[in-house]
Amino acid sequence: MTAISGATGAMLIERAKKVLPGGVSRNTLLYDGPLRYVRHGKGCKVVDVDGREYIDFANNVAAHIHGHAYGPIVRAVTDQLQRGTAFTMATEAEVRFAEHLCSRSAAFEKIRFVNSGTEAVMAGMKAARAYTGRPKIAKVEGSYHGTYDFAEVSQGSRPEDWGEADHPVAVPLAEGTPPAVTDNMVVLPFNDAEKAIAILDAHRHEIACILVDPVPHRIGMMPVSRTFTKAMRHWADRNGALLMFDEVITFRNGYGGVQEDLGVRPDLTSLGKMIGGGFPVGALAGRDEVMAVFAQGEKGLRLPLAGTFSANPVTMTAGFVAMSLFGPESVAQLNRLGDYARISIAEAIRAADVPACVCGAGSLLRLHLKDKPPRNYREAYPSAKEKKAMGALIAALYDRGVMLIHTGSAALSTPMGRDEIDRLCSAVHGSLVSIRPLLED
Repeated sequence: MTAISGATGAMLIERAKKVLPGGVSRNTLLYDGPLRYVRHGKGCKVVDVDGREYIDFANNVAAHIHGHAYGPIVRAVTDQLQRGTAFTMATEAEVRFAEHLCSRSAAFEKIRFVNSGTEAVMAGMKAARAYTGRPKIAKVEGSYHGTYDFAEVSQGSRPEDWGEADHPVAVPLAEGTPPAVTDNMVVLPFNDAEKAIAILDAHRHEIACILVDPVPHRIGMMPVSRTFTKAMRHWADRNGALLMFDEVITFRNGYGGVQEDLGVRPDLTSLGKMIGGGFPVGALAGRDEVMAVFAQGEKGLRLPLAGTFSANPVTMTAGFVAMSLFGPESVAQLNRLGDYARISIAEAIRAADVPACVCGAGSLLRLHLKDKPPRNYREAYPSAKEKKAMGALIAALYDRGVMLIHTGSAALSTPMGRDEIDRLCSAVHGSLVSIRPLLED
């Protein structure tokens, strides 16, 4: 049986609609344009089934740090495949990778592997509840932490239901979410320590954990402030709660993650995406005392956590190679490229003379069709006009051979250099000019 049928993108769309709800298994692939199907990728380039080539700034939503079909990973995984893919036994590959990740951060005293960032956040929330004996989790309004019911709360709230800025309402994402879910979530405004603490104080004896993404993509990719994180750390310490960072996306921005530059040490950290070397992965790392909820104690397990494919040797091998070859120098080099990209895109925006801006940090960036960088979820929330224009912008960039995450975001990879960034900026300029009429009143 051949892997490639020779079908065109249009043919595959019609086939997909007959067997997949909405034609996809991931809504992140959808935008106001045609669904595209990849044929192959190498380095920072991908080619679709219709033969068109793109520079890939999406990198499977920040999951690839070395681009596609990275030679060292391909060779290591190929070798592992000859010896098996998953077992009802532990493997040395898991131990070796755990040792490596724990060596990257003093906050990682122990680590548990799972299969996705969603599972890692879920495990962290459950660990916080098990450790503290408390039911409630506090999270920032608009922040994305995967598809766990509790994590989804106020991820997609809208002006008509999000409530007052001083006291955001806990809004479910999916229809049919039980009321008990929102009852046990506390929603905080981003980067406003005073307002956040006032909300936390009202639940001081119920909160197990405060969950923070240091550079929240859905909020607009504005970095969290040191003032905010220090305030959350101080509040948690005074009130017997835990502080958890979601570094599923942001771990790429520092050898030990963004947290190494924030001046605070979280109790728990969720990881995922790039640490899998292109394979499904998640991990929860943290203080030994907290992570002990997963271990067998005198009274049994406080928090059972299993997964058929968790820590499988293929992912562990790919992840170890990917992270071993993404050391401090590589991190710094890619972050410098991110600085160059944001500066160059800002110049392209000025030249295009459209209401737009660029945000981000490290090797991450995001375009907004707004005059000023948004400071929180409410300011980042796109109007109907902006949403339509962003869809047109993404399509225009595809036409110019550039692929972004469909929110207008980019995640750089190590095969990239200034030439790729210059091509991105040229495409951004031309695309912004082409959609200017959509942004005019």
